[in-house]
Amino acid sequence: MKHFKTLLFVAVLFIGSTSFMNAQSKVAHINTQELVEAMPKMKAAQGELEKLAKTYQASIQEMAQEYEKKTKQYDAEASTKTDEENGKRLAEVQGMQQSIAGYQKQAQEDLQKKEADLMKPIYDEARAAIQAVAKAQGFDYVLDAMNGQGVLFANGKDLLADVKKQLGF
Repeated sequence: MKHFKTLLFVAVLFIGSTSFMNAQSKVAHINTQELVEAMPKMKAAQGELEKLAKTYQASIQEMAQEYEKKTKQYDAEASTKTDEENGKRLAEVQGMQQSIAGYQKQAQEDLQKKEADLMKPIYDEARAAIQAVAKAQGFDYVLDAMNGQGVLFANGKDLLADVKKQLGF
């Protein structure tokens, strides 16, 4: 009976230690920001955003120049015009100023929307590649090693090179 208890105790310890070892997870890390910045699609998207921003900036500058031109013209002619005409001109200039501000706000919103539209597929592709590499290499968890993301010590496997290879660059 004593041998049976000892044997049972050893068996329980063995099973417990085996299951504990199997329960340990494999963890890797990757700097997703570095990955996304290295993707060729990201560079193309940034170029498209810069081009759109320059277009908006050119339009805003043109509107501002027209505003300045009108303001100078109306200031120079103010002494020769009636109060009623000067009031109309002031309202026109204020309308132009509001129009410029509205256009700037709309341009900013359009740029943010365009950026979100361009970036979503890039981040989705990166996430899918990370998942594929992690699954192929048997990792249970992949932590983002980007500064400020909570990984203080990264001694595990860095998947950046493998994910770049998966994406073809």
